Amino acid sequence: MERLAVAEAMIAHYNAQDADAYVALMTENACEAGYRGAVLREGREGVRAGLKAMFAEFPQNRAEILSAHLLGETVVLHEKVSRSADAEPFEVMSIYSFEGDKVSRVEFVR
Repeated sequence: MERLAVAEAMIAHYNAQDADAYVALMTENACEAGYRGAVLREGREGVRAGLKAMFAEFPQNRAEILSAHLLGETVVLHEKVSRSADAEPFEVMSIYSFEGDKVSRVEFVR
């Protein structure tokens, strides 16, 4: 699967609140982090647990891809995230780094 398609599939799994399918596209030691900052969720299992907790807290959570860019081994998605009908949506840039055909790191710029 092409890298851009992998990142888009991860967003589809995120929107379906399917943490298992989401992390299946990641390396075993993948992480999610703030941009050039602290790791928020470490390892495939840490990402799975963090997503499941977030989905439980925000059952209406959705991300819409506003634009997508592929350069070499990096994918950048500009997303609009809605936590719930009552919460103000926010935008985020997600930077996906790859090892082979799997995501090894996702960094968020907010």
